[in-house]
Amino acid sequence: MGIPLHRIATMVKPRAECIFCDLIRGAAEVSVCYEDAAAIAFMDVQPVNAGHVLVVPREHFETLHDLPHALAMHLFEVAMRIAPVIRRVAGAEDMNIVVNSGAHAGQNVFHYHVHLIPRSAGDGFDIPLPFNGSTMPHRTLLDAIAAQISAALNDPMRIGGGGTARVA
Repeated sequence: MGIPLHRIATMVKPRAECIFCDLIRGAAEVSVCYEDAAAIAFMDVQPVNAGHVLVVPREHFETLHDLPHALAMHLFEVAMRIAPVIRRVAGAEDMNIVVNSGAHAGQNVFHYHVHLIPRSAGDGFDIPLPFNGSTMPHRTLLDAIAAQISAALNDPMRIGGGGTARVA
C-alpha cells in the first residue's frame, strides 16, 4: 500500500545542497508552469528544445528507487496532464518523457525529476534506441532474464507479497 500524498511532505526534509530544493523553497528564480501540494513543474534552464519542462516532487528524493509509489504515480499523472499542453504551446509534433535515475543512468541533479521534451523533425536531439552499441541477444537469454524478473515479482517472501506477473 502506498503512502498518501498528504503524508509525504512530513516525511522527507529538503537537502541543503540541492538546487531543486532551493528552487522549490524560492531561493532562486524559476519559471513555474504547474504546481500542487506534492509536485511542481518548471522550465528547464538548459532546455533541449523550447518548452522543455521538469516535473519534480516538492520533497527531496534522489532517485526513482527512493520515491514512494503514490508520489511516482502522481508525478506521471502530472506529466500526462501537461505534456499535450507543452506540445501545443511549443508547436511540437511529439514528446520525449525521460527519467535518468542514478549516476550511471545520466542523472546529474540528484533530486528525482521527469523531463518533458517537446520534439519536432530535425531538432537534432536523439535518444537512440536501440542503442548502436547493443547486440541482439539469443532468445534463451531474454527468456532466462524474463523468468528471473517474473520469479522475483511473484516471490511470496519479498516485501509486499507476491505480484501478478505474466509468465509466458
